Amino acid sequence: MNYAFMSFSCPKATLAEALDLVKASGYSGFEPRTDAGHAHGIETSMTPEERREARKLAEEKQIALCCLATSVKLSGRRARPENMDAARRAIELCADLGIPRIRVFGGPIDEGCTRREAIEETARALDDLSDEIGSADICLCMETHDSWCEPEHVAAVMRLCRGTHVGVNWDLMHPLLAAHADMRETFGWLKPYISHVHIHGGTYEGGVRFLPIEGNVIDHRLALEELASIRYDGWLSGEWINWDRPGYLAGERETMRRYEREAGVR
Repeated sequence: MNYAFMSFSCPKATLAEALDLVKASGYSGFEPRTDAGHAHGIETSMTPEERREARKLAEEKQIALCCLATSVKLSGRRARPENMDAARRAIELCADLGIPRIRVFGGPIDEGCTRREAIEETARALDDLSDEIGSADICLCMETHDSWCEPEHVAAVMRLCRGTHVGVNWDLMHPLLAAHADMRETFGWLKPYISHVHIHGGTYEGGVRFLPIEGNVIDHRLALEELASIRYDGWLSGEWINWDRPGYLAGERETMRRYEREAGVR
């Protein structure tokens, strides 16, 4: 399996420092979060020269920029034009940097909008953006999050999409804790569409909090088994927000290595 982590684990690190941390912690990919004030500098406002330098740095350090984590939300009518523009800028940035995945959200559903209408609206937005990607190797990955934690709702969007640049970012936590969806059930709905995966332990008790993967109710070992059953060759990216524990990145990676051995994953 291929492992990365999001820049929420090192928001004050420059790109060079973040890439060094990736390697030192036993990972091989980095997922920059945009529009969050992180110091890595991977933003749609980058100049052409800055884009060339960032791509060259990642290539020299042999670390993959595996996904661009945006805050784009596609299901709200009022915010849709500005979010579509933000998505287009993200697509252009990823083409320049060679980033193959873009994390997007469905986002909140407008008051008075039915679930079916929201599903159709989100699928249209994804298809419109997919058409604009053209021949580039970029996939728009809709996360199981916010109003879209129910896996069957996300699968319904995917079934309507005709575009070839659309997939799912399966965050293991939200379907389980927000929608109370069984891990196998969730995988069953999403498996034809999974293009990116977010891993992390967590709880909703007392608000959303991040916890160690080991011993958490989110069964990462089972997720590995299910992903191996479809020969998933994408990324498992650790998303740990405001969880600054010494050495936790290397420790979480070692936990996942052990789970792979125990599950017989190759």
